Amino acid sequence: MKNLSSNFKNVLLVIAGLLLAASCNTPGNAYKSGALAGDVASQVYVPPGEYDEFYAFMSGGFSGQISVHGLPSGRLLRIIPVFSVDAEKGYGFNEETKAMLNTSHGFIPWDDAHHPELSQTNGVTDGRWIFINGNNTPRVARVDLSTFETAEIIEIPNSGGNHSSPFTTENTEYVVAGTRFGVPYPQQDVAIDSYAENFKGMLTYISVSEEGDMDVAFQILLPAFDYDLAHSGKGKSHGWTFFTTYNTEEKATLLEVTASQNDKDYIAAVNWKKAEEYLAQGKFREVAANYADNEYDESTQMATSTMKNSVKILTPEDCPGLVYFLPTPKSPHGVDVDPTGEYIVGNGKLSADLTVHSFTKMLAAIENESFEKVVAGVPVLQFEEVVAGVVPEAGLGPLHTEFDANGNAYTSFFITSEVVKWKVGSWEVLDRAPSYYSIGHLMIPGGDSKEPQGKYLVALNKITKDRYLPTGPELCHSAQLYDISGDKMKLLLDFPTMGEPHYAQGISADRIQSKSKKFYPLEENKHPYATLGEKDARVERAGNNVHVYMTTIRSHFAPDNIEGIKVGDKVYFHVTNLEQDWDVPHGFAMMGANNAELLIMPGQTETLLWEPKTVGVFPFYCTDFCSALHQEMQGYVRVSPRNSDIAMTWKLGEDDPVQ
Repeated sequence: MKNLSSNFKNVLLVIAGLLLAASCNTPGNAYKSGALAGDVASQVYVPPGEYDEFYAFMSGGFSGQISVHGLPSGRLLRIIPVFSVDAEKGYGFNEETKAMLNTSHGFIPWDDAHHPELSQTNGVTDGRWIFINGNNTPRVARVDLSTFETAEIIEIPNSGGNHSSPFTTENTEYVVAGTRFGVPYPQQDVAIDSYAENFKGMLTYISVSEEGDMDVAFQILLPAFDYDLAHSGKGKSHGWTFFTTYNTEEKATLLEVTASQNDKDYIAAVNWKKAEEYLAQGKFREVAANYADNEYDESTQMATSTMKNSVKILTPEDCPGLVYFLPTPKSPHGVDVDPTGEYIVGNGKLSADLTVHSFTKMLAAIENESFEKVVAGVPVLQFEEVVAGVVPEAGLGPLHTEFDANGNAYTSFFITSEVVKWKVGSWEVLDRAPSYYSIGHLMIPGGDSKEPQGKYLVALNKITKDRYLPTGPELCHSAQLYDISGDKMKLLLDFPTMGEPHYAQGISADRIQSKSKKFYPLEENKHPYATLGEKDARVERAGNNVHVYMTTIRSHFAPDNIEGIKVGDKVYFHVTNLEQDWDVPHGFAMMGANNAELLIMPGQTETLLWEPKTVGVFPFYCTDFCSALHQEMQGYVRVSPRNSDIAMTWKLGEDDPVQ
C-alpha cells in the first residue's frame, strides 16, 4: 500500500508536469518553462493530517485584518479580526468587543492595517504576540497568539497616518509608531500653505509590559517630514531605532514632484535609551491629549475602553543626542538592520544604488561631530562618514530588505519586479529572481531578527493581472514563495492573499503551536453574565432591558422557548458555551438582529443585543456546525405588544415553563 501511494504520487507529478508543459504558451503562463521548471509541487505539498512548518502572518491592508497562512503550502488558516468588524466571529458586533474599536473620534469599525510585527526576546521571535498598525486612524493593536485574538488596541495621539509602525525593540520593550503625514501641532485651524511653519512630525514609543499591556511612554517632536518605515537596532545597535523619512522639502501638494527635489532624504536615528534618561531627569513636557486604550480581559471576557488625557513629549532642542539624521538616497521606503546590528540598509526608491550605513561609523561620526548642518535641533551627519558600502546598480525601485542566517540580504525592487540577493559586507549581487508584477514588501521568517529562520522567502505583490482566474475589475493580490536554502532562489508557489498585503511576518510553528489555547476553563470564566450550568439558565427583566442567561451545548440551548418579550425591549442574550472540548464552538443568531452572529468558543460567554420591532414568534439557532443534530439546535422567542401583560416565561423541554 505504501508503494502504491508513492507510485500514485509520482503519476500525479508526471501528469502535472505534462499539463505544465502544455500550458507554457497560454497567456499569463509563458514564464513557467523557466522559473517553475522541475519538481516544485512536492516541495510545497503538505499531506492531509500533517502541519505546515511555518506560520505566515500577512497584513490585510484595507481589510483591516490579519490573515494567517501556512508555509510552505500557502493554505489560509485564519482571518484575525483587528480593526474591522467581522461577522464570522461577531467581533465588533457583540457587546464584549465593541469597546475594542473605540477611539477619540468615536466607534470606528475599520482601518488600514499595514505591518504585522512579532514580539521578540533577545532579538528572537518568541511567539507571544503579534502587533499591527492602523494607518488611517492612528492605532496599534496587539494580538495574543495563544488565542489568535486581538487583546489590545491603543490610539496614537498627535499623529496622522501611522505608517512606520509597530516595529519592536530587541526585547519588546517598545513598539514604535511614526507619523506618515505631518499635521498641525497642536492641532488647529491653520492654512495648509503654512505646512513648514505649523506642521510637525511625531515619533511615538509605546511601552509593552511583561503581560503585554501597552501604554504611550513618550513622543518625540520632529520636523514635518513623512516618516515611512522603521526598524529598531539589535545586538550592538540595541537602544536605537531607525526611521526613514521622505518629503524633507516639507511640501503639502503634488508630493510626487515637490517631495522629490532634495538629492537625499534622511534616516532618523533615535537613541531611545537616551530618551529614558531624559524622562527620568524630567526633561519632557506633559501635553494634553485625548486617545483611547482598549483592552480585552480574558478572565471577564470583556473589553473596556479607557480615555487617556496626556502624553510626555521630548524635543531634540531640549534633549541633545536624542536624534540624528543620516542622509540617504531620496525617497527611501524601508530601513532594515542586519542580524548583527551593524548595518542599516536604506532603500531609496529613486536611486539605482542600494546604500548601506554603518552603525559603528555612525557612532564615530557623532563622537567627532561630523555634522553637515543642524535641522530643528537634530544634527545631520556627513553622508561619507556613515556609509558602509553600496550595492551598485542593484535594481530599480528598492523597497525593503530582509536577511537570512548566512550573511545574505534580499531586497525587493518594485519597478524591475524582482528580488535581488546580495552579500552583506562585500555588497556583491549574488542572484536575481523575477517576482512577476509589482512586488512590494518581502518576508523571510525571522528575517528582521537576530536569528533568521528562513529557508523560505515570501514576496508580496501588488498587481496580479493574469496570475489567477479573473474576478471582475478587482483582482486578488498575490504572494509568492521562494526556496532560498541554496545558492539560487527558486520560485515554488503562487497563492492569493486577503485584502492588500503590505508586509508579513513568519515564524516556525513550534514557537506558537505548543502555547495554543484549546478551550477556556469554565471555572476561570469571570464574565459578569456567565451561566455555568443549565440549572442557572434564566431570563430577567429590568424595565425595558431583558437579560437572557443562556447556555449552549451539543445540541440545544437552555432555555430554547422564551415568552413575555415586548416590542421595544432591549434583549441581551448572554450565551455561555458549556463545552470543554477543543474545537467545539457554538454559534448564535437571532432573526432580525441588527448585527452579526455570535461565535462562542468552549467555555466562553458572549452577548448579542436584539431590539425586536414587531410582534411575532422569532427563531434563533446555532450557526456553527457542532454535531449530527446541529440542525435541531434552535429555539423561539415570542414578542408581544408593548402594552401586553404576557408573563415572562422560559423553558427547555416539555416541563412547565419557569416564570
